[in-house]
Amino acid sequence: MTLDEETVRERAVAFLAGHRPEDRTGFLRARFDAGLAWVHFPEGLGGLGAPRELQNVVERELAGTPQPDPGTQAIGLGMAAPTILAFGTREQQERFLRPLWTGEEIWCQLFSEPGAGSDLATLATRAVRDGDEWVVDGQKVWTSGAHHARWAILVARTDPGVPKHRGLTYFVCDMRAPGVGVRPLRQITGEAEFNEVFLTGVRLPDSLRLGAVGDGWRVATTTLMNERVAIGGGPVRRGGGMIGLVADTWRSRPELRTHDLHRRLLALWVESEVTRLAGARLREQLAAGQPGPEGSAMKLSFASLNQALSALDVELRGEEGLEYDDWTFRRSESVDFFGRGPGYRYLRAKGNSIEGGTSEILRNIVAERVLGLPSEPRVDKDVPWKDLPR
Repeated sequence: MTLDEETVRERAVAFLAGHRPEDRTGFLRARFDAGLAWVHFPEGLGGLGAPRELQNVVERELAGTPQPDPGTQAIGLGMAAPTILAFGTREQQERFLRPLWTGEEIWCQLFSEPGAGSDLATLATRAVRDGDEWVVDGQKVWTSGAHHARWAILVARTDPGVPKHRGLTYFVCDMRAPGVGVRPLRQITGEAEFNEVFLTGVRLPDSLRLGAVGDGWRVATTTLMNERVAIGGGPVRRGGGMIGLVADTWRSRPELRTHDLHRRLLALWVESEVTRLAGARLREQLAAGQPGPEGSAMKLSFASLNQALSALDVELRGEEGLEYDDWTFRRSESVDFFGRGPGYRYLRAKGNSIEGGTSEILRNIVAERVLGLPSEPRVDKDVPWKDLPR
């Protein structure tokens, strides 16, 4: 049966009437079980098998009630969940999706390495099969939230004798397993939301593998496309987000206004509105299936826009814009982009063009897969990974 807007609304209203929001975890568990977590997911896995756009109906009716934390749960909700849905077994889906949704289990992403960032397919972390287990050795880097994560999505090399994209396998990694070491990476902001993760003889049962052996690149591509949409394609109201903060600064500081700053603000307002509308269009496309390369364009636009807006905000504030509120080293739980000052936003925005795919790589994706331009020459395309110079 295809559910319509009124039916979903009635279910949300009935759910709210029968459950107490005061018990946050209990409320979120019950919401998942009622199929109101992700309405487009299958029944029994947090959804109703309904069209994706009907999620907005649920959010309207349940506004003001406990919600998943978009900070600490970002990787789980935006990257792990759609990948587990697409490639996980029914047992894996039933095991991981509910505590992921409720926030009882936090996720991180073990993809990038010191020698494999922009070109992720060159990664060197090895997974060697030993009976019903895999023994993993390697190092990952720039891992957000690894210090409080229970699980991780992990890509490792299982066959070094084939070209780099074909010898990868995708796993769920137990962050509490023996041999997993997490060390903080202090950022320019003074805090450490990132980490480097060392994997030394980590044993993972084959039941934690997602997808087929050697098919890890295809699985990882699903994760990466969802990641870019999660970073750059989230819903924003007109005049909201960073452009709203900068416009507020402009209105409150008439003594700092100049013709040049006004021109730049208007240009960024237009760009923000174009990006917002493009994001709305992208989410409509998502309703029909998995995200495509267009998500790379959204993330690319988000990064450059965020950096330009945070820089203009600092400039509008004059000398005050050079102040920084807190250099104290701390282990951040998540990115508090709007809860901190302009100095923090300016510094933190520098990472937007790196995380989730560097802007340089995203331009290649847009050029080749969206615009249909000729690809760059790739001399290593058919060379076994073990024969590549490193």
